[in-house]
Order: sequence, then structure tokens, then C-alpha cells
Amino acid sequence: MNTSIDKARQIRNKLIKVYGEPVWRNPLPPLDELVSTILSQNTNDINRDKAFDRLVAKFPRWELVRDAPKETVIELIRPAGLANQKGPRIQQVLRDITKEKGTLTLEFLKKLDTEDVRKWLLRFKGVGPKTAAIVMLFSLDLYAFPVDTHVYRVSGRLGLIPNKMNVSDAHTHLEKVFAESQYYDVHLNLIRLGREVCRARKPKCLQCPINTLCEYWLTNKTTPT
Repeated sequence: MNTSIDKARQIRNKLIKVYGEPVWRNPLPPLDELVSTILSQNTNDINRDKAFDRLVAKFPRWELVRDAPKETVIELIRPAGLANQKGPRIQQVLRDITKEKGTLTLEFLKKLDTEDVRKWLLRFKGVGPKTAAIVMLFSLDLYAFPVDTHVYRVSGRLGLIPNKMNVSDAHTHLEKVFAESQYYDVHLNLIRLGREVCRARKPKCLQCPINTLCEYWLTNKTTPT
């Protein structure tokens, strides 16, 4: 068996044993998930959800968000941070979808195969590999492995991705390391591990349930905070 795949299997199994089978929040329609994920960039879930809820409370249809004054959208999503960038970006994506499809929906993506969906989503400014993968995995039931800040950091420390591999390439690499059926739980459990234990600063290595499989721990023998 390929060593990296065997290690990935061990990591996945240990995380399941410790954290169980994780469950994503109630799935959103694809277009809602796209907007929510753009809002999530460089912020936490609480601020993302607050911005999203403010936006849909004011504008119950995405057409209204698309056509709203830019300043209004920016103010509504300010809790998510980078509102001056995210507001116009969201509105432009909504305009681009409308222009191309004649209507504001992403339901048609459910009829396309995985790679066609990925390519279609990545054409839009502000939609990178992580955003596309989240929409695909959690809203379209397609196999994609989202790599956010936590997943990228933890995967690097574990040795699941090569040194200096960039975030974009990490998506493709991890999709090969893990089985498709594992993407969902591995993604969510790696995020949890990154938030609670494998923090960016002063990781709690001695408390980590998979430290015996971690290259960072085996190399540095980091002490707990």
C-alpha cells in the first residue's frame, strides 16, 4: 500500500475514533452556499453567519442583492470583514451568473459532472479552489476536498502534503491521498483539530490524538501550552 495513503487512512480512522462522524450544518442551496463561502473568507463562522443572516434578512432574493446599491450590501456584510471587497465581489458574481444563464440560479450544476462544475465555478473572480470545493461537497454532493487555513496548516504539519506545496495544489493532492467517501469527515475533523489542538501558534502537541503520526511533532517534540 502507498505509504502516504496508508498514513492518511490511519489519521482518518483516529480522528473518527476521537471526534466521531462530523455533521455539517444544514446544507444550503448552491447559490446560498456560494455567497456564504465568499463571506467566510478570512473570517470565522460566527462572523460569516452574522453577515449572511443580515444580508438575507434585508434582501430575501438574490436578485435584490445583485441590484442593490453597493454601499448597502457592504454595510450589511461588514461583520464578515473585508466588506469593501466582498460586497462588490458577490454582486459581480451574481451579475455574471445572470448574464450567462439568463436567471440567477446554480441548480443546473447538479446535472454536470464534477470537473465541469469545478471549472465553471473557478471562472468567477473571488471563487478559488476552496470556495468551489465547499459548494461542490456540501451543496451539490460532489466529491471535492476543500482546503482552508486549518486544513492546509494541519496537513502540512502531519506530512500529508509536501513541504512548500501551495494551497491550490493541496486541493488536488489531498483528493488523491484520501478516498472520495472520506472527504466529508476528514475535512471537518481536520478543521476541528486545527481549531482546538493544532493551532497556528503554540500547538498543543502533547494533547493531540494523532501526534504519533505527525512529522511536526516527531521532529520538534513541542511542549504543550
